[in-house]
Amino acid sequence: MILTPYRVAPSTIPGAGKGLFIDAPVAAGRIIVAPDAINRVYRWDEVLAQPDIDTALASSVRWFEDRYTITPEWPDECYINHAFASTGLWHLGFVFAARDLDAGEEVTVDYRHLLREGEYEGFADALTGKPIIGYSWQQSLATSTAQLAELLQVASHAPTAEPHTSTS
Repeated sequence: MILTPYRVAPSTIPGAGKGLFIDAPVAAGRIIVAPDAINRVYRWDEVLAQPDIDTALASSVRWFEDRYTITPEWPDECYINHAFASTGLWHLGFVFAARDLDAGEEVTVDYRHLLREGEYEGFADALTGKPIIGYSWQQSLATSTAQLAELLQVASHAPTAEPHTSTS
């Protein structure tokens, strides 16, 4: 589920098709996408055993260890595109704002977290031209946990507005 107002529109990333854009500002560390309606996860061998293997491979995402979801119906969350320098941080199926985001920005995540270890994405990173190769589960978890901890540490030290109190 997407927790902020958004729209799906043509991506700003060359060759990416459509992208997911937020319609309201989101503070660093806030959740943009949270998992919902996950009926089942599959081991990789179960993904490969699907009757329509092409659809299964195109719509599978690693959630943890050797467990994947298969989402051929493409909910709007599936329009989040890849970027190494992403605006969102993928962590165990949640997408956090990787920095303060302005309304109108495209949400991106690093697909290395979503791929099987050593799996090459079918396209290269649009900005760098480098291949997108899946992290090991341990590398994915260690990287996203460290990034999230740093993000939340910085966010917890950000100045906050004083609460407004009524004098009437």
